[in-house]
Amino acid sequence: KLWRVSDGRLIKTFTGHGNYVLSVAFSPDGKTLASGSKDKTIKLWRVSDGRLMKTLTGHGNYVLSVAFSPDGKTLVSGSYDNTIKLWNVSDGRLMKTLTGHGNGVWSVAFSPDGKTLASGSSDKIIRLWRVSDGKLMKTLTGHGSYVWSVAFSPDGKTLASGSYDKTIKLWRVRDGRLMKTITG
Repeated sequence: KLWRVSDGRLIKTFTGHGNYVLSVAFSPDGKTLASGSKDKTIKLWRVSDGRLMKTLTGHGNYVLSVAFSPDGKTLVSGSYDNTIKLWNVSDGRLMKTLTGHGNGVWSVAFSPDGKTLASGSSDKIIRLWRVSDGKLMKTLTGHGSYVWSVAFSPDGKTLASGSYDKTIKLWRVRDGRLMKTITG
């Protein structure tokens, strides 16, 4: 559902997934909406009229997280099949599949410059990947349970992670050092 923030009015309902929608993300220009679902697909919608533009398939299990690159040309998806996939938004082509997590990938995020990708998983691990070639750059450990969420600071120097262990951790991206654990 698309809601107008100013007054809370429902603007549009997007229908087409065969099961729960687990994640949504707007493209940077606000013209495209991506949705990931328990039906193992990602759908790209035109926001202006709600038209389904593309359905991306290839994950073997639920699509738990979707995010656009800062330039809007690439979409990343994380899945319960333990993989991360990078998609070309213009033609829907699968560009890369990243593997290495030992369990579902609950959260994915691009750095503000679009060069680094962070992923958080129920294997309790955060991974940092180089977008250009898909190379694993760093593995961050320290959470005691599932990592549900990852987000870069606006300057790209800090990564925040949220976990089922009831903590938020702040990591220095440059070297992967844990800077702070927030509880409460």
